Amino acid sequence: VEVVEDGFAGGNVIPSDFQPTPEMFERVRSNIVKSGEVGRLVSADFTGAMVWANLLEEDPQSGAKLDYREVAAELEAIRTEFENDNQTIHIIGFAKIVGDISDGAKSVVWFFLVAFIITAILLYLYSRSIWLTVLPLACSSIAVIWQMGTLSLLGYSLDPMNILTPFLIFAIGVSHGVQKISAWTVEKEFGGRTPDAWAQDGVTDVASIPRRSAMHGSRETMKKLLAPGIIALLSDTVGFLTLLFINIRIIQELAITASIGVAVIIVTNLLLLPVLLSWVNLHNPHAYRERLLKKAHELSGFWLFLTNSTEPRRAIAAVSFGTVLFIVGFWIAQGMQIGDSEVGVPELRPEARYNQDAILISERFSLGVDLLTVIAETVPDACTENYEVMESIDRFAWNLRNVEGVQQVITLPMVAKVVNAGWNEGNIKWRILPRDNYVMRQALGGIETDTGLLNRDCSAMPIQVFTEDHRAETIARVVARVKELRDEMNIGALEYHMEHEVLEDMVTGEEEISPEKLSFRLATGNVGVMAATNEDVAAAEKPMLGLVFASIIILCLITYRSVRGTICIVLPLVLVSTLAEALMAVYGIGLKVNTLPVVALGIGIGVDYGIYMYNRLDDLLKHGHSLREAFYRTLRLTGRAVIFTGFTLAAGVGTWMFSELQFQVDMGFLLAFIFLANMVGAIILLPALVRLLIYPKHKAAKEARLAVELEAEAAAAKE
Repeated sequence: VEVVEDGFAGGNVIPSDFQPTPEMFERVRSNIVKSGEVGRLVSADFTGAMVWANLLEEDPQSGAKLDYREVAAELEAIRTEFENDNQTIHIIGFAKIVGDISDGAKSVVWFFLVAFIITAILLYLYSRSIWLTVLPLACSSIAVIWQMGTLSLLGYSLDPMNILTPFLIFAIGVSHGVQKISAWTVEKEFGGRTPDAWAQDGVTDVASIPRRSAMHGSRETMKKLLAPGIIALLSDTVGFLTLLFINIRIIQELAITASIGVAVIIVTNLLLLPVLLSWVNLHNPHAYRERLLKKAHELSGFWLFLTNSTEPRRAIAAVSFGTVLFIVGFWIAQGMQIGDSEVGVPELRPEARYNQDAILISERFSLGVDLLTVIAETVPDACTENYEVMESIDRFAWNLRNVEGVQQVITLPMVAKVVNAGWNEGNIKWRILPRDNYVMRQALGGIETDTGLLNRDCSAMPIQVFTEDHRAETIARVVARVKELRDEMNIGALEYHMEHEVLEDMVTGEEEISPEKLSFRLATGNVGVMAATNEDVAAAEKPMLGLVFASIIILCLITYRSVRGTICIVLPLVLVSTLAEALMAVYGIGLKVNTLPVVALGIGIGVDYGIYMYNRLDDLLKHGHSLREAFYRTLRLTGRAVIFTGFTLAAGVGTWMFSELQFQVDMGFLLAFIFLANMVGAIILLPALVRLLIYPKHKAAKEARLAVELEAEAAAAKE
C-alpha cells in the first residue's frame, strides 16, 4: 500500500499478470520496497526470500502428536530437491533443531562401542586375564540394560541431552568392578597380601606364596569392600537425587535416570560380581601369579615415589599447592557464564549446517532467529481507548531498541504510527500515536490478531524483541533492561467507579478485575525460555552443590565417625569441582541445562576414589602400620585400581570430542578432566591431608598405647 495524490493505491507484491520480463522484475522489486517486507520476507540485499511455516503440535483430525524428526527429514528432502549451483536452501526452526540433534545422538551408540572396546583392552592389560576382563564388563553392561529396562517400565525415555547417562553408569560400574577384581586377586592368589607386599619382602618364588579358593576370595572381597562400595554408591545416588530440586524437567529426568542406574550397580557390581568370581579358576594360575609378582618388582620404584607424598614436607607442599589452585580456580570461575557463550544452537558444533544457516539468515535479514517477547498486559480495548497505555508501550520499545545486542523491536504502537502517517499523505511528521480514540481505531482497523501483535480484546500486546544472538551476556543485558523498565513504567492501580453492579460483580467473582492498568511480563520466545532457564540454573547451582557435598559429608560421618577423615575425602572433591568451573570459564563453556549436572555427576564418581582410598588407608593405620607403610600398601592395591580407572574412564569419554553434538564434546572434555583430577586428588592430596590431620592423632594414640603397655610390663616385673 502506498500513498498517492488521490488517496491510497495498493495490490499484490507479485501481480497476477506477472511475466518473467526485466520490466516486471523491476516492478516486483519496487513493490517489495513499498510493502515493507525488506528484511522480513526478503533479505536486505535482495538475494534471498524467506518461507515461513507454522507447525501444529497435534493433528486436529486424528490428535496424533507431531513427529519433529520426520518433519526435519522432509525438510532435508526439500533442500536436496531444490538446492543447486544457482540457489541454496537454508533451514532453521525448532523442528530442524530436533532433527539435527537426533541425527547426531545416533552416533552416541558408536562412541559407546568405542569406549567399551577401549575399556576392555585396558582392563585386560590391567588384569592379564580373560575372565577378569569379561566379568566386570558384563556386570556393568547388565547394569545399563537393567537401567534402560527400568526406565521403560516407568514410562521414561532417553532424551538426547541425557543420553550420556548410560555411559556414566557403565563407567561407575567398571570403577567398582576394578576394585573388586583387584581385591579378589589378592585374596585368592596371594593369600590376602598384595604382590607388592611380597615383592617388598624380597619374595621371588610364587611357590612359597599361599593360594586360596575362589569362594574364599569372594567372601573376603565382600567383607572388605561391601561397606565402602555401598557408601560410595549411596553418595552417588543421593548426589544425583539432589538434581530433583532443580525445577527444570530435563535435569529432573536425568536425576531419575542416573539414580536408577546407580541403584542397579549396587546389585550387579557389589553383589553379582563377587558371586560370579567365586566360580572363576584362572588358566595356568602359576604363570599368572609369576607375571603379577614380576610386575610388582618392576613398579616398586614408582609406588615408592608416590609414597613420598606422605612425608611432612611434601604433604605441606601438596596441601599448599592445592590451596593456591583452589584460590586461583575460584577467582577464574567467577567469569563462568550462565547460559550459552557462542552464537547458534549450542547443542550443535559451530560449523554445523544449521548454525551456518542461522548465521547467514541473521546477516541477510533484519529479523534474526532469536526472539524475546515481553507481554504488555493491560485492560480490554486499551489499544484504542487508552493513549497512556499505548504511549508507555512505545517508550518501552524505544528504550529496548537502544540496548546493545537488540536487532529489532516490533510493537503495535509502531505499526499504528506508520498507518497513521499513511492516512496523512505519508508525511513523516504524522508518524505519531493519535490521541483521539476514533483516529486510533482508524489506524488499527486492519490489524488482525494473527499478526501476533495483540489478542482479541487488546488486553495483551506482545513486544517482539529480536536479538543479535542468544549468548548469555546478550540475554542478561536485555533482560536486566526489561526489568528496569518494568519497574519504572508499570502503571499503577486503576481508578474504578465503584457502582453497585461493579461491586456486585466483584463480590460474586463473575468479573476478574486486573489490579494494574499496564504491566510488562517476561517473557516468551526462544530467548525468553533461555532467559528463564538461565535464571533457574543460576539459582540452582550453589544449592545443588551444597546438597551434593552435604549428602557426602553426612554419609562419611556416619560410616567413619571421623570429622577429620570426612574432611580428607571431601576437600579434594571441592578443589576439583572449583577447577572444573574455572575450566568452563576459560574455554567458554557456559553453565546451562546440559553442563549443570556434569559437575554433580563428576563429584559422584570422584567420591568413589576417595572413599576406597581412605577406607583401606584408615584400616591399615588402625592395625598399627606407619603412614608410609599403610599408604604404600593402599597404593599397590586400591591406588593401582584408582589410577587405572581414572585413565580408562577419561579415555572413554575422550572419544566424545569427535561427536557431531557440541554439548557432548563439552561434556566429554569436562568429564575427562574431572575423572583425571579426582584421581590425582585421591592419590596425592588425600594422603597429604591424612598426614596433616589424622596421622598425628594415630601416632599419639599409638605412643599412648605403648606407654601403657610398658607401664604394665614394668609393674608386672616389679611384682
